[in-house]
Amino acid sequence: MAPTAASSTKPLPSKISSIKDLAESHGLASIPSDFHTLADRRDQVADDGLAASIPVIDLSLLASPDPQLHAHALQQLAEAAAEWNFFMIINHGISESLLQDVMNKSLEFHNLPVEQKNEFLDQGLFAPIRYGTSSHSQAETVHYWRDYLRITTFPEFNFPHKPTGFRELGFEYSRQIRRVVKVLLQGISESLGLEPNAISDFSGFDRSGFQKFQANLYPPCPRPDLALGLPPHTDNGFFTILTQNGIGGLQVKHDGKWVNVNPLPNCLLAIPGDQLELVSNGRYKSIWHRAMVNTRVTRVSLAVANGPPLDKEMGPVPQLLKKEKPLFKSVRYRDYILLQQKARCVEGRALDDLRIN
Repeated sequence: MAPTAASSTKPLPSKISSIKDLAESHGLASIPSDFHTLADRRDQVADDGLAASIPVIDLSLLASPDPQLHAHALQQLAEAAAEWNFFMIINHGISESLLQDVMNKSLEFHNLPVEQKNEFLDQGLFAPIRYGTSSHSQAETVHYWRDYLRITTFPEFNFPHKPTGFRELGFEYSRQIRRVVKVLLQGISESLGLEPNAISDFSGFDRSGFQKFQANLYPPCPRPDLALGLPPHTDNGFFTILTQNGIGGLQVKHDGKWVNVNPLPNCLLAIPGDQLELVSNGRYKSIWHRAMVNTRVTRVSLAVANGPPLDKEMGPVPQLLKKEKPLFKSVRYRDYILLQQKARCVEGRALDDLRIN
């Protein structure tokens, strides 16, 4: 039987507007019952030996003009995407100082008084700037130990005007992440036997692909045995590129076990999403992942999601269908995001409902 929550030394608030403020409540020793997301779970976590085998992709080699270096990196990318559905990226060309500055400013935003952050309070799924807590799904029956800031950064760039300098850093970081994802999509296209720009041209990624910057804050939690930062889910785009502030918490599912991700210094984490599985006609799968919490320190993660244009109808790349049957129906990306929001409430994927039997 799962442990019951310890009693708090002060009453818990009935309405929570910030997990950060709740976590900093004096004498907090418990969490509200609607945050008990692990009470009935018996998920198996792999030992660190499996985590040590997470693939590492050298982006500089993948983008190299040297045919041999490029071919070798291409093979590594194909194997990583097919066997692990997840990998780390090194030599990505984004300076360590930019990574650190964006991380610091993201934390500075979350440290603003609630009344200042509420200027950006979440007004709906496609609002350009959204601040909130948990997962902000109207249908969620339990809540998660997280505050978030979500911002649409492409094709139109949006960003909060505070703290000072955050907007400028966010613009450059988002631009650099798009460059990284373009190289990955070119490599994925080539690994499928297509021209390098096949996925980008089919989807319209370069012109108006949808990009969302997300700064997540996971404060210390008095009962991490009961709570989750985020539930198991897959992402809906091509690739989500994630970095964190040196505090572990990301777990990915591999061979039926949850694996703790321990990133290399200054690396990026590449999380393939449902649209990659869709355009590759099932060759490369999206990966299930979740965020754990701890009792000691605050974890900050930056997740930049990159997908096709919202109004683009997506399916397998047409060139693939000259030799194979489609595994999925086509769907407009905006509609897919809406479908995926509903599917996540039951820890499912909208993509599975699009599969052609």
